[in-house]
Amino acid sequence: MSAREAILRAALKVVGEQGVAGLTNRRIVAEAGVSLGSLTYHFPSQTELLRQAMLLFAAEEAKKLTELAETHRTDGISVEEAAVAVEQVLTRMTFTTDDIAPLELYLQAGRDPELRDATQRCFAAYDELATTVLTALGVPDPQRLAGPVVALIAGLQLRRLATGEAPPAATALTMLIHGSNA
Repeated sequence: MSAREAILRAALKVVGEQGVAGLTNRRIVAEAGVSLGSLTYHFPSQTELLRQAMLLFAAEEAKKLTELAETHRTDGISVEEAAVAVEQVLTRMTFTTDDIAPLELYLQAGRDPELRDATQRCFAAYDELATTVLTALGVPDPQRLAGPVVALIAGLQLRRLATGEAPPAATALTMLIHGSNA
């Protein structure tokens, strides 16, 4: 792994553990095992570091989601079965620092417009996966529904993270999808 990538991964880990406010040069270089000079050489500002860390996450997430989408192109399952499967996946998430870091960065993008292109790429990957799955399910106008499905899932996960309670994702997804057909 290059020093640049080590710094980016360290930044994501620190953000996941401490939040964006806890992101200090000392924490980053200690986690990455690089010098302060290496950090400032690769990333002249914290905004650029956060932007590049989010782009790394988005690229990896897009790859992972594209592979996942490919497995759902021909499943032939019902909307209800798909909703239950999504709920099971969401319930199994453990909210490690790797899972929390992107949420922190999404919030930071609300404060810093320079980070928005990176978060838009990530949500575009989520939307593409949702569109693929909705298409495979035979849902009418899947592109129109993809954004609300992604927003619902993200909101349910944020609620679970904040409360510790697993919300009824299957019921909520089924209601959203069937309601869109009305």
